[in-house]
Amino acid sequence: MSPARRMGRLDSEAGFTLIELLVASAMSIVIVAAAGSMLISAVKSQPELSKRAQSISTARWVMERFTREIREGVRVDQATASKVSFLTYVRHTPCGGSGALASGTPAIKCEVTYECTTTYCSRIEAAEGKYTGTAVRVFAGIDSSSVFCYVPSSEADPLTCGPTASPTKSTYIGAKLHIPNPNGRGSGLTVSDGASMRNATLSN
Repeated sequence: MSPARRMGRLDSEAGFTLIELLVASAMSIVIVAAAGSMLISAVKSQPELSKRAQSISTARWVMERFTREIREGVRVDQATASKVSFLTYVRHTPCGGSGALASGTPAIKCEVTYECTTTYCSRIEAAEGKYTGTAVRVFAGIDSSSVFCYVPSSEADPLTCGPTASPTKSTYIGAKLHIPNPNGRGSGLTVSDGASMRNATLSN
């Protein structure tokens, strides 16, 4: 067989060597393993992220409701870091009921009490001057009962939101919900807001 014909056969039989195939296989396994690990991690973290997002959304809704009621408030009757009771106007009847007022009917005064433990906050709506009734849990998932602060406060600067100097003199109420990280790592998340009592200067 002539040299030219032998060279032609060698060229047509060219391919990957065993070492090249082993290296390519090893690289493919590494890439597939990395992609699978990322996919598994994303699937595992999804419930945690969903729970966290739901907690944040609920906390914001609670804050919106709280500040709306404060803005309609007339006076603060009880004020601690974990509990606040204030007289405010509501658009249903009776206090604590679910009957909506007719259009054009003036809002009625009710005593609203928010109380928080180290795990949840509840709301009570009762007649003026009453602080007991059916407690409705409005938010769960906090890790601190120090939720409320007031202005004027007993701080060195009375305009700093802190412990109240006198409940009936409070014109601003702030609230802070601290939500721990579901996986136990990090410092968690704080949702805070507050409002001034726009009707505090009106006669009772």
